[in-house]
Formats: sequence, C-alpha cells, structure tokens
Amino acid sequence: MRLKILGPAGVVAAMLTAPIATDLAFAHHSHAMFDFERAVELEGTVKEFKWTNPHSWLHITMADEQGETVEFAIEMGSPAGLVHQGWRPTTVVPGDRVMVSIHPLRDGNNGGELRYIVLPDGRSLGEGHENAEFPDGIPRQ
Repeated sequence: MRLKILGPAGVVAAMLTAPIATDLAFAHHSHAMFDFERAVELEGTVKEFKWTNPHSWLHITMADEQGETVEFAIEMGSPAGLVHQGWRPTTVVPGDRVMVSIHPLRDGNNGGELRYIVLPDGRSLGEGHENAEFPDGIPRQ
C-alpha cells in the first residue's frame, strides 16, 4: 500500500521540481558580450582579485594612452575550475605586476574575459599561455 502512494507522490514531486531545475540550468549568462575574434594583451597592476562564485574577477589598473589610470574588470571561471588550472586564492595579490591576455568586451568598455595571465614570477596560467611572457622579461616587483 505504501508503494502505491509513494510512487505517484515521487512522480508529482519530480514534475514540480523539473521547471525549477530547468530555470536554474538556463540562468547562466551568455558570453556574447565578449569579442572572441580578438585578443588583447595588457600589462598592469593587480588592484583586486575576487575569488567568488559563479565567476572570479581580476581587477587591474594601468595607464591609458593619455597617461591616465584606468581599471579593467576581467571575468574568470569559478573557483573550482580555476583550482584545476593551478589557481589559488592567493595566486595574485594587490600590487602584483601582471600581463594578461583577454577577449575584450564588444562594447569597448574596459574589461573582458581572461585568456591567460603571466604572473610576477614568470609562470603563466590559462588558455594559450604556453609561450607567454612579458615583452621585457619578468617584471620587477
């Protein structure tokens, strides 16, 4: 008798939760904002590294063509995904001089999605980083 009641109750519960699970699965934002046809390399100083879900963020500052300080917000993967690539919450800290390659924002704002990074010690992490290095060698701290 219990099985006759639990079986239909389980089916009803699954039907009611399926729309919720589907909505969550499609809640992730699009990457259409990034120009994947272009890659831009930037040298700058880490302002902040946010080790957060669903995406981590790297904020760097650098001088623009007029010598003004500008900030770039660079989207990265989740902490779990970054760990598999060799990242830790302390991989970069404010004040570190880094070189990054990003897929820039399509709208021209200062930001993008990280392709790879060259760290102050010369190590590099990310997509296509194998031969990446600073143009003038490892930066001084």
